[in-house]
Amino acid sequence: MSNLDREAVPSLCGGRGFVVTEPVRELLSPRHVKLGESTEVRRLLPNLGRRMVGAWCFVDHYGPDDIADEPGMQVPPHPHMGLQTVSWLHEGEVLHRDSTGSLQTIRPRQLGLMTSGRAISHSEESPRSHARLLHGAQLWVALPDAHRHTDPHFEFHAELPRVTVPGLAATVLLGTLDTATSPGTTYTPLVGADLALTGGTDVRLPLERDFEYAVLAMSGEAHVDGVPLVPGSMLYLGCGRDALPLRADSDAGLMLLGGEPFEEELIMFWNWIGRSQDEIVQARRDWMDGSRFGEVKGYDGAPLPAPTLPAVPLKPRGRSR
Repeated sequence: MSNLDREAVPSLCGGRGFVVTEPVRELLSPRHVKLGESTEVRRLLPNLGRRMVGAWCFVDHYGPDDIADEPGMQVPPHPHMGLQTVSWLHEGEVLHRDSTGSLQTIRPRQLGLMTSGRAISHSEESPRSHARLLHGAQLWVALPDAHRHTDPHFEFHAELPRVTVPGLAATVLLGTLDTATSPGTTYTPLVGADLALTGGTDVRLPLERDFEYAVLAMSGEAHVDGVPLVPGSMLYLGCGRDALPLRADSDAGLMLLGGEPFEEELIMFWNWIGRSQDEIVQARRDWMDGSRFGEVKGYDGAPLPAPTLPAVPLKPRGRSR
């Protein structure tokens, strides 16, 4: 999914300068962003209070939206570099196309994982005949320097491993949770998991002490380490936890995001992650002149133009707040 802000501003991410090395409870409020004509998302990362969680650098939550009489998600072809996109649905379906020739319909709790590497372009849309409701999350993972120029590719995993205990079913999108490991390709130590809680649940989820974590509320209301979360909010938890208390009085859905704090300093502008202004300037030039990012075939519409670069220099910095 694209960052469709026409007044895009650079996000200065990465570095360990502002990693919280102990457990905290930092509630993040979303920013509401229009995505096309009929979809509005709640953007949790990057946030004025928190730029990254491990290598996770972008989090949008959308829906549930009634799109029975609407076109639903319509995101025209747009470019990416230096990152992975993670498409995750609770309701509805999204048709993915990209410049490597991938064509895949993604349905609830199936993993669509696109590694942009040096350059890729893609589109996302609700199929013409689609379900009434659309509800999901779109997430980005920053690629480390050693892998950010890799060949672009797309992975689809219809079946994913699960961890189950009474009252909790955890589907592992990426990385490892407890004894379950996702087949999705990762390039830094991280984890992403979908947590389905039934009413009356009171459990403790095992964590890695060296990871920093956040929890995104998808549906219902749950208490995470004693903090009540409503859908569209996210709780940053810091590092230093062996387990996470979860409680739900009624059915609820959460997403657990975590990983080793990302050491490298980044520039994130529009849909690109780079290390210098020159890289961002070149990416914009390449996209606008039709080179490098390839062509998305089959989408009925024109690609998105890139926003204008800011007048001020873009400089990579640490995890500034």
